[in-house]
Parts: sequence; structure tokens; C-alpha cells
Amino acid sequence: MSLPPEFALIARHFRGLAGEGALDLSDDAALLAPPPGRELVLAADAMVEGVHYLPDDPPETIGRKLLRVNLSDLAAMGAEPLAYLMTTALPRGTTAEWLEGFAAGLAADQREFGLQVLGGDTVSIPGPACLSLTILGTVPPGLALRRNGARAGDDLWVSGTIGDGALGLAVLQGRAPADAAGHLARRYRLPEPRLALGRALRGLAHAAMDVSDGLAQDLGHLCRASNLGAMLELGSIPLSEPARGFIQDDATWLPRLATGGDDYELLFAADPADAARILAAADAAGTPVARIGRFTLGAPGVTVLGPDGQAMALPRGGWSHF
Repeated sequence: MSLPPEFALIARHFRGLAGEGALDLSDDAALLAPPPGRELVLAADAMVEGVHYLPDDPPETIGRKLLRVNLSDLAAMGAEPLAYLMTTALPRGTTAEWLEGFAAGLAADQREFGLQVLGGDTVSIPGPACLSLTILGTVPPGLALRRNGARAGDDLWVSGTIGDGALGLAVLQGRAPADAAGHLARRYRLPEPRLALGRALRGLAHAAMDVSDGLAQDLGHLCRASNLGAMLELGSIPLSEPARGFIQDDATWLPRLATGGDDYELLFAADPADAARILAAADAAGTPVARIGRFTLGAPGVTVLGPDGQAMALPRGGWSHF
């Protein structure tokens, strides 16, 4: 007897991604034994076609981005990946070729980051595609990084470079010149979860989160969680060479990059006395970091200082899911 269409799809495209606890994706749930002496960390993120990725993005990069934005949440907690559950709500008529590419992207990043799928659900809808992933990680007890531990006087740090994701989207949509289009498109389609840095910051960073909705907006989340203000030095934000080229041609890009989103870098607070240790930890993790401001006493909120050191307003707050 042939399999029903849903089960045939799962068997063909997703069974090869399954780990031991997935029970060959043949049961209604998985069995998972967490590593001894570790706490579980769980996070979930969804991506919607036309909102979080472009309809003509390669399916391989869509699968990888779905996994990576969730891995970024683990990185922000200082956690290590373990496994994931995934739900795909796909438009009727989604081709086998698209599914093969999507699954191949997941398989590539499973190998790179060391985790497997445990199960989930697959449904057909009129559209657009809705993809949801719940990720599981582990962390030593009591060492998870949180958002609410920043202290007045702490330095504000960020990893990597800011703005490439927003520029990549603008280039792909034809809203910006196609300078360094390959690099910028890759940064939009394939964020780099900073897992090694997150682990290295355990016991060093007082608070942390990943930057997904825009640097300034996500800094506001840290401020509210810690009940502090913050000074963000716009001129200290680390930029890639392509991003610097955009700013040289049009200075209005700089404040826009601070609110653009899709960076998936780590934003964190640390004692100024630990600056050398932060730099050493980042070097060991192979991820550059930059000090971009400090936390202050006062009402939760972000004061943005322009390159001239004067307070300024940003053109928008950041990405909103509603």
C-alpha cells in the first residue's frame, strides 16, 4: 500500500535529516535524553515567504537561514546546539525540486553545526509558505546568558559587522546599487550564528541577545530587560568594506544601517575592566567584536550619538513583526 502524500513527502525529503531520537520520523513524537549535567535551552522562530525571505531566494539558502536564525538565539544564550523540530506550511504545488533544495540546505548546516531534526509537521496551504523551527540546545547549569543582567557603566559590545543584511535585501530588491552584491546577498540569505563567541562569553558578559530586528531596537530590549539606559555611538558601529562604500556615497545610510535588521550578531554588556578578556575571548572564537557604547542609569531607552558626538534621532525604530 502506498504512503499518503504527506508521509511520502516526509520520507523522501526529511527522513534523511532525522537523528536517533526522531524514531525514523514514524511516531507522533520524539524521544530525547539531554546530556547529563546540562540545562536545556529552547527557542523558536518562524519565516514567512515575502516577509523574512524573498520568493525567488534559492531553496537551499531558505533552509539554511531558517536553521541559522534559530541557532543565533542559542548563541545569544551561550548554548550549544542539540536538535530541532520543524513545521513547514507550503503552498499547494510546491515542487519536488524546491523541497530537495530546501532539505539539502538543512542537511548542509546540520553537518556544519552538529544537530539533527527530531520531527515536526508538514501541511499544504494556499500560500505564502510559512516555515517554523523550534531549536533545542544545552548549556552548563547557571551559565546561560540572559538579557536582564546589564549594569550601569557596562561597556556595550557587538560582534561582526552591522548593516550587511539590510543592504543585501536592498540590493536584491533593487533599492540600492549592486556594489558587492554577492557579499551582501550572502549576508542577507545566510547569517552567521555566533555560537563559538556565545560560549566564550559565558561568565564574562552580563547580558546578551542577538541582533535580528535592528541594532538600536534590540538594544532597547536589553535596556528594558535590565532597567537601564544606553548610549549608542553610531560612529563606532563596525561596518564591512561594502557598507563603508555605501556611506561614503550617501551618509544617510549610516543611521539606516543601525535600524535595518537581519544582522544576527551578538549584542552584549560587560564590565569595562574585562575589555582585554572580551577581546581575547572573541579572538579565540574567531569573531571580531567592537565596543559601541555603554549602559547608563536612568529610564530604559537608547540615546544615539552621531559621528560628531551629538545626540541624534534615527529615521525609524527597527523591524516590527506586527
